[in-house]
Amino acid sequence: MNRDDEKRNRLGQRMMLRYPTSTRINHWTMALSFILLALSGLAFFHPPFFFLSHTLGGPVWARILHPFIGVLFFLLFALMAVSHAGNNLPIRNDVRWMKQIKDVLANRDEKVPPIGKYNPGQKLVFWLLVLCVPTLLITGVLMWRPWFAGYFPVTVVRIASLLHALAAFGAIVTIVIHIYAAIWVKGSFGAMIRGFVTHAWAKHHHPLWYDDTIKRERPRPDAKTPIKRDDPVA
Repeated sequence: MNRDDEKRNRLGQRMMLRYPTSTRINHWTMALSFILLALSGLAFFHPPFFFLSHTLGGPVWARILHPFIGVLFFLLFALMAVSHAGNNLPIRNDVRWMKQIKDVLANRDEKVPPIGKYNPGQKLVFWLLVLCVPTLLITGVLMWRPWFAGYFPVTVVRIASLLHALAAFGAIVTIVIHIYAAIWVKGSFGAMIRGFVTHAWAKHHHPLWYDDTIKRERPRPDAKTPIKRDDPVA
Protein backbone atom coordinates (compact mmCIF):
# COMPACT_ATOMS: atom_id res chain seq x y z
CA MET A 1 0.00 0.00 0.00
CA ASN A 2 1.50 3.35 -1.03
CA ARG A 3 1.41 6.57 0.97
CA ASP A 4 -1.52 7.96 -1.01
CA ASP A 5 -3.59 4.84 -0.27
CA GLU A 6 -2.69 5.05 3.43
CA LYS A 7 -3.71 8.69 3.56
CA ARG A 8 -6.95 7.90 1.74
CA ASN A 9 -7.71 5.24 4.38
CA ARG A 10 -6.99 7.63 7.24
CA LEU A 11 -9.22 10.32 5.77
CA GLY A 12 -11.99 7.89 4.89
CA GLN A 13 -14.28 7.66 1.91
CA ARG A 14 -15.22 11.35 2.21
CA MET A 15 -11.96 12.19 0.42
CA MET A 16 -10.77 11.34 -3.07
CA LEU A 17 -7.35 11.53 -4.66
CA ARG A 18 -6.87 14.37 -7.14
CA TYR A 19 -3.07 14.70 -7.32
CA PRO A 20 -0.75 11.79 -6.39
CA THR A 21 2.55 12.41 -4.65
CA SER A 22 4.60 12.32 -7.85
CA THR A 23 2.42 15.01 -9.44
CA ARG A 24 2.68 17.27 -6.39
CA ILE A 25 6.46 16.92 -6.19
CA ASN A 26 6.74 17.76 -9.88
CA HIS A 27 4.41 20.74 -9.51
CA TRP A 28 6.19 22.34 -6.54
CA THR A 29 9.64 21.72 -8.01
CA MET A 30 8.47 23.46 -11.18
CA ALA A 31 7.03 26.30 -9.08
CA LEU A 32 10.33 26.87 -7.26
CA SER A 33 12.28 26.66 -10.53
CA PHE A 34 9.95 29.14 -12.21
CA ILE A 35 10.29 31.65 -9.37
CA LEU A 36 14.09 31.48 -9.55
CA LEU A 37 13.99 31.82 -13.34
CA ALA A 38 11.58 34.75 -13.27
CA LEU A 39 13.53 36.69 -10.66
CA SER A 40 16.95 36.08 -12.21
CA GLY A 41 15.56 36.72 -15.68
CA LEU A 42 14.15 40.09 -14.61
CA ALA A 43 17.58 40.94 -13.22
CA PHE A 44 19.04 40.61 -16.72
CA PHE A 45 16.09 42.25 -18.42
CA HIS A 46 16.37 45.78 -16.99
CA PRO A 47 18.91 47.56 -14.71
CA PRO A 48 16.41 48.48 -11.92
CA PHE A 49 15.79 44.75 -11.41
CA PHE A 50 19.47 43.84 -11.27
CA PHE A 51 19.37 43.39 -7.48
CA LEU A 52 17.21 40.30 -8.09
CA SER A 53 20.32 38.52 -9.35
CA HIS A 54 21.18 37.94 -5.68
CA THR A 55 18.35 35.40 -5.66
CA LEU A 56 20.88 32.99 -7.17
CA GLY A 57 23.90 34.25 -5.27
CA GLY A 58 24.82 37.34 -7.28
CA PRO A 59 25.18 38.31 -10.95
CA VAL A 60 27.90 35.78 -11.80
CA TRP A 61 26.12 32.79 -10.32
CA ALA A 62 22.78 33.97 -11.69
CA ARG A 63 24.30 34.10 -15.16
CA ILE A 64 25.64 30.55 -14.76
CA LEU A 65 22.66 28.93 -13.05
CA HIS A 66 19.76 30.57 -14.90
CA PRO A 67 20.03 28.46 -18.10
CA PHE A 68 20.62 25.20 -16.21
CA ILE A 69 17.52 25.82 -14.08
CA GLY A 70 15.71 26.62 -17.31
CA VAL A 71 16.57 23.20 -18.73
CA LEU A 72 15.40 21.54 -15.50
CA PHE A 73 12.14 23.48 -15.64
CA PHE A 74 11.57 22.44 -19.24
CA LEU A 75 12.12 18.75 -18.46
CA LEU A 76 9.73 18.88 -15.50
CA PHE A 77 7.17 20.74 -17.58
CA ALA A 78 7.48 18.26 -20.46
CA LEU A 79 6.84 15.39 -18.05
CA MET A 80 3.78 17.16 -16.66
CA ALA A 81 2.49 18.17 -20.10
CA VAL A 82 2.65 14.61 -21.46
CA SER A 83 0.85 13.26 -18.38
CA HIS A 84 -1.90 15.89 -18.37
CA ALA A 85 -2.46 16.56 -22.07
CA GLY A 86 -5.45 14.21 -22.28
CA ASN A 87 -7.30 15.98 -19.50
CA ASN A 88 -6.67 19.36 -21.10
CA LEU A 89 -8.24 18.62 -24.46
CA PRO A 90 -11.31 20.82 -25.08
CA ILE A 91 -14.80 19.35 -24.79
CA ARG A 92 -18.17 20.70 -25.91
CA ASN A 93 -19.11 21.98 -22.44
CA ASP A 94 -15.97 24.12 -22.35
CA VAL A 95 -17.42 26.41 -25.02
CA ARG A 96 -20.65 26.83 -23.07
CA TRP A 97 -18.64 27.41 -19.88
CA MET A 98 -16.70 30.23 -21.52
CA LYS A 99 -19.88 31.79 -22.87
CA GLN A 100 -21.26 31.83 -19.35
CA ILE A 101 -18.11 33.26 -17.77
CA LYS A 102 -20.20 35.93 -16.00
CA ASP A 103 -22.06 33.19 -14.15
CA VAL A 104 -18.73 31.56 -13.29
CA LEU A 105 -17.31 34.79 -11.86
CA ALA A 106 -20.54 35.47 -9.96
CA ASN A 107 -20.47 31.93 -8.46
CA ARG A 108 -23.81 31.05 -10.06
CA ASP A 109 -22.62 27.48 -10.43
CA GLU A 110 -26.09 26.05 -10.98
CA LYS A 111 -26.19 27.83 -14.36
CA VAL A 112 -22.76 26.62 -15.49
CA PRO A 113 -22.41 23.41 -17.57
CA PRO A 114 -20.54 20.51 -15.91
CA ILE A 115 -16.83 20.24 -16.68
CA GLY A 116 -14.13 17.61 -16.45
CA LYS A 117 -10.97 17.45 -14.37
CA TYR A 118 -9.87 20.92 -15.51
CA ASN A 119 -12.03 23.91 -16.39
CA PRO A 120 -11.49 25.88 -19.61
CA GLY A 121 -9.45 28.52 -17.76
CA GLN A 122 -7.06 25.88 -16.48
CA LYS A 123 -6.84 24.36 -19.95
CA LEU A 124 -6.02 27.76 -21.42
CA VAL A 125 -3.20 28.17 -18.89
CA PHE A 126 -1.90 24.73 -19.85
CA TRP A 127 -1.81 25.42 -23.59
CA LEU A 128 -0.34 28.90 -23.19
CA LEU A 129 2.52 27.36 -21.22
CA VAL A 130 2.87 24.63 -23.86
CA LEU A 131 3.51 27.49 -26.28
CA CYS A 132 5.73 29.62 -24.03
CA VAL A 133 7.97 27.05 -22.35
CA PRO A 134 9.44 25.42 -25.50
CA THR A 135 9.93 28.91 -26.92
CA LEU A 136 11.89 29.86 -23.81
CA LEU A 137 14.06 26.75 -24.13
CA ILE A 138 14.84 27.20 -27.83
CA THR A 139 15.58 30.92 -27.60
CA GLY A 140 17.48 30.37 -24.36
CA VAL A 141 19.79 27.87 -26.05
CA LEU A 142 20.41 30.34 -28.90
CA MET A 143 21.40 32.97 -26.31
CA TRP A 144 23.41 30.64 -24.04
CA ARG A 145 26.95 31.87 -23.70
CA PRO A 146 29.58 30.52 -23.92
CA TRP A 147 28.10 27.19 -25.01
CA PHE A 148 25.86 27.87 -28.01
CA ALA A 149 25.46 31.56 -28.83
CA GLY A 150 28.78 31.70 -30.66
CA TYR A 151 27.53 29.27 -33.31
CA PHE A 152 24.78 31.64 -34.48
CA PRO A 153 24.84 35.06 -36.22
CA VAL A 154 24.42 38.07 -33.97
CA THR A 155 21.10 38.89 -35.62
CA VAL A 156 19.74 35.46 -34.72
CA VAL A 157 20.83 35.88 -31.10
CA ARG A 158 19.20 39.31 -30.92
CA ILE A 159 15.91 38.00 -32.31
CA ALA A 160 16.12 35.11 -29.87
CA SER A 161 16.59 37.60 -27.02
CA LEU A 162 13.45 39.47 -28.04
CA LEU A 163 11.37 36.30 -28.39
CA HIS A 164 12.74 35.03 -25.08
CA ALA A 165 11.60 38.20 -23.31
CA LEU A 166 8.14 38.03 -24.91
CA ALA A 167 7.71 34.36 -24.03
CA ALA A 168 8.89 35.03 -20.47
CA PHE A 169 6.39 37.88 -20.12
CA GLY A 170 3.60 35.62 -21.40
CA ALA A 171 4.60 32.82 -19.02
CA ILE A 172 4.81 35.13 -15.99
CA VAL A 173 1.39 36.66 -16.66
CA THR A 174 -0.09 33.20 -17.20
CA ILE A 175 1.36 31.86 -13.96
CA VAL A 176 0.15 34.91 -11.99
CA ILE A 177 -3.38 34.30 -13.29
CA HIS A 178 -3.00 30.59 -12.45
CA ILE A 179 -2.01 31.41 -8.85
CA TYR A 180 -4.86 33.91 -8.45
CA ALA A 181 -7.41 31.39 -9.74
CA ALA A 182 -6.05 28.68 -7.41
CA ILE A 183 -6.51 30.99 -4.42
CA TRP A 184 -9.90 32.21 -5.64
CA VAL A 185 -11.39 28.71 -5.93
CA LYS A 186 -11.30 27.54 -2.33
CA GLY A 187 -9.81 24.07 -2.01
CA SER A 188 -7.69 24.16 -5.18
CA PHE A 189 -4.51 25.25 -3.42
CA GLY A 190 -4.97 22.71 -0.65
CA ALA A 191 -5.52 19.94 -3.18
CA MET A 192 -2.04 20.51 -4.61
CA ILE A 193 -0.57 20.38 -1.09
CA ARG A 194 -2.45 17.41 0.37
CA GLY A 195 -3.41 15.68 -2.86
CA PHE A 196 -6.97 14.99 -1.74
CA VAL A 197 -10.29 16.79 -2.12
CA THR A 198 -13.67 16.08 -0.62
CA HIS A 199 -16.30 14.30 -2.67
CA ALA A 200 -18.50 17.37 -2.30
CA TRP A 201 -15.78 19.67 -3.70
CA ALA A 202 -15.11 17.39 -6.66
CA LYS A 203 -18.81 16.98 -7.43
CA HIS A 204 -19.39 20.72 -7.20
CA HIS A 205 -16.39 22.04 -9.17
CA HIS A 206 -15.60 19.17 -11.57
CA PRO A 207 -18.72 16.96 -11.81
CA LEU A 208 -17.74 15.13 -15.00
CA TRP A 209 -14.36 14.17 -13.51
CA TYR A 210 -16.08 13.16 -10.28
CA ASP A 211 -18.57 10.91 -12.07
CA ASP A 212 -15.85 9.33 -14.21
CA THR A 213 -13.62 8.69 -11.18
CA ILE A 214 -16.45 7.12 -9.17
CA LYS A 215 -17.40 4.86 -12.09
CA ARG A 216 -13.83 3.67 -12.60
CA GLU A 217 -13.33 2.97 -8.89
CA ARG A 218 -16.66 1.17 -8.52
CA PRO A 219 -16.16 -2.61 -8.05
CA ARG A 220 -17.22 -5.00 -10.80
CA PRO A 221 -20.43 -6.95 -10.12
CA ASP A 222 -18.50 -10.25 -10.09
CA ALA A 223 -15.57 -8.93 -8.06
CA LYS A 224 -15.12 -9.36 -4.32
CA THR A 225 -12.78 -6.38 -3.96
CA PRO A 226 -12.86 -2.93 -5.57
CA ILE A 227 -10.86 -2.38 -8.72
CA LYS A 228 -7.69 -0.45 -7.93
CA ARG A 229 -6.95 2.26 -10.42
CA ASP A 230 -3.49 3.60 -11.07
CA ASP A 231 -4.13 6.89 -12.85
CA PRO A 232 -0.84 8.73 -13.55
CA VAL A 233 -2.66 11.93 -14.43
CA ALA A 234 -4.99 12.00 -11.41
